[in-house]
Amino acid sequence: MQRRAFSDNEIAVLGQSIEVSEDLISDHFKISTSQWQRYRYDIQSLKDLAEDEITDLAFAQIRRYARCPSERLRGSEFGEYFKICLQDHIIVRALQRDPQILFLPLTTYIVTHELIHVVRFARFLQRFEVSDREREAEELVVHSLTRQLLRSVKMHGLVDVLEAFGEVGMMETMVTAGTQ
Repeated sequence: MQRRAFSDNEIAVLGQSIEVSEDLISDHFKISTSQWQRYRYDIQSLKDLAEDEITDLAFAQIRRYARCPSERLRGSEFGEYFKICLQDHIIVRALQRDPQILFLPLTTYIVTHELIHVVRFARFLQRFEVSDREREAEELVVHSLTRQLLRSVKMHGLVDVLEAFGEVGMMETMVTAGTQ
């Protein structure tokens, strides 16, 4: 499978998706700008991923690391860090398969979904390491919350995305890794 990374223009649009998603989640979970710093996460696209952060099975992969590689922590501090690894090639393939689906609303949907997971993990509302049955139950919760938050957003093409992804399915894979 050919893995095409997002173009510079698509990366710029992805930045808009992240802004929309963070605003929605901030409002819903009552997270202030300063509180966001407590949530150690990063969102990266294909060109910035290591080979083990790439999958051909989902729109994204959430990797949990023991610490963020760029942070200097004292030996006794734990710095759990989540990396949302967007799978550009899978997203592009979905856009090619369903031409009525637009890039901005699809990436807004994906990023919102993944950030909800991160907040739920960081707030201990959900454990990261769970059984398949528990993961399916968590997916139902996150899928429902994603749809609820996005229904209020006025964005061209978002209704098409919500209709296309009405059925619950796994949006991501999750992997616990060592330090990066």
